[in-house]
Amino acid sequence: MRVDDLRDILSLQVLTEGIPLDAEVRGGYVSDLLSDVMANAKEGDIWITLQTHLNIVAVATMKGIAGIIIVNGRRPDEETLKKASEEGIPILSTKETAFVVAGKLYKALNVKEI
Repeated sequence: MRVDDLRDILSLQVLTEGIPLDAEVRGGYVSDLLSDVMANAKEGDIWITLQTHLNIVAVATMKGIAGIIIVNGRRPDEETLKKASEEGIPILSTKETAFVVAGKLYKALNVKEI
């Protein structure tokens, strides 16, 4: 599944216009702790967080994250969005909670492990 598929399925708002949304999403990771994401997220994951500061872009770039979904209607500042655009990291937003988004993502990816 690609980021643009998730945008449609989860009704996400794209905050970084002009970035291709064709990255393959292999899984998901939910965390607001950057050190946790650095230690445990995998390349190709979509990251669900409420963090909006500039460092989320650095972590996503370092880990090869397919995109960032920011929850609870939060929005990063323009500096963060500019850096994400430069790095090719799509940032998407939703008013939903991390719990709801994670559940929908799990269902959309049709994960069979429990």
